[in-house]
Amino acid sequence: MHFRTSTGRTFYAIALIIYGVQQFVFGDFRPVFVPAWQNHLPGLSIWAYIFGLLMIVTAILILTEKYARTISAMFGVLLLVLFFFIHIPFELIADPDSKHLAMWTSAFKDLAIAGGAFVVAGSFLATEMKYSSATASWGEKIIPAGRIFFSITMITFGITHLLYGEFVMKLVPEWIPAPLFWTYFAAVALIGSGMAIILKIKVREVASLLSLMLFIWFVILHLPRAIDDPLGQRGNEFASSFDALAFCGTALLISATGSSKSKLTL
Repeated sequence: MHFRTSTGRTFYAIALIIYGVQQFVFGDFRPVFVPAWQNHLPGLSIWAYIFGLLMIVTAILILTEKYARTISAMFGVLLLVLFFFIHIPFELIADPDSKHLAMWTSAFKDLAIAGGAFVVAGSFLATEMKYSSATASWGEKIIPAGRIFFSITMITFGITHLLYGEFVMKLVPEWIPAPLFWTYFAAVALIGSGMAIILKIKVREVASLLSLMLFIWFVILHLPRAIDDPLGQRGNEFASSFDALAFCGTALLISATGSSKSKLTL
């Protein structure tokens, strides 16, 4: 199997396992999937356990390549439902600070993970899809849009790096010089990569470089923070570090299937 394909799937699956375990440990939804304002609803912890189990099962099926296209597509549909019917209403109606783009971080992470699910599904052959349900059928139709969902988040995060550069630079490890420069460099790289993937400009090369950048961030920035405070914010600091790994895996998969053509192919 192609190295980038297998590695991309593995990175994404590992992140899903981490997310699932987090929900079992704390009996609560991660804010990336369900905003905190839902926490007062009865029986929410039970649904958190079920959703956590679903993520772990999805990861196992991806790793074992059993019904992986079907389950990944269906999982992507579920995350899209959460994005459009939970996150967006919450930000537009309930969140008083929604005018600040930074407050949309969880929503756009959900969109990127959904995009990753469709990209993972697209990396498997279509022969297993039997359209056994409306969800599976819709998932199959949406698979090509996975890279777009993912790229929208990359562009959005690049913009937040520009808007909140003074804050983001504080996350850069102290041993790295010129943190503000690297903050803005990352912003340009994220925006440029997202636009290139959407417009199909040198997708293979761009996505490969994006995945490398995300992996470096995971190793030198996110993972040390996760190890330093694994239980902070109900484990969200730890789980958030694996967002970078999931995004890295998604970019790897896009690079494995993307075109290297330099002209626009809409």
